[in-house]
Amino acid sequence: MSKHEKLLKRFKLQPKDFTYEELKTLLSRLGYEEETKGKTSGSRVIFYNKQLQHSIFLHKLHPGNIIKSYLMKYVLDELNAKGLI
Repeated sequence: MSKHEKLLKRFKLQPKDFTYEELKTLLSRLGYEEETKGKTSGSRVIFYNKQLQHSIFLHKLHPGNIIKSYLMKYVLDELNAKGLI
């Protein structure tokens, strides 16, 4: 099993300790690029997939790095809706 497959399997289990960096890596492997709207964007981040023309909107976590469960569910639902997982 590849690292990507392990990360995807872990994400599907919706663990309580999934980090922003893990999510960023996962979305990158699925064709999403992290975008910000310049210096005034604050903690808002968009992950955009050009091929699918699909966006996932999030806030960078601070001061921690653990993704909240409602955000995990949101991303899981978005990826399922696009047939990526």
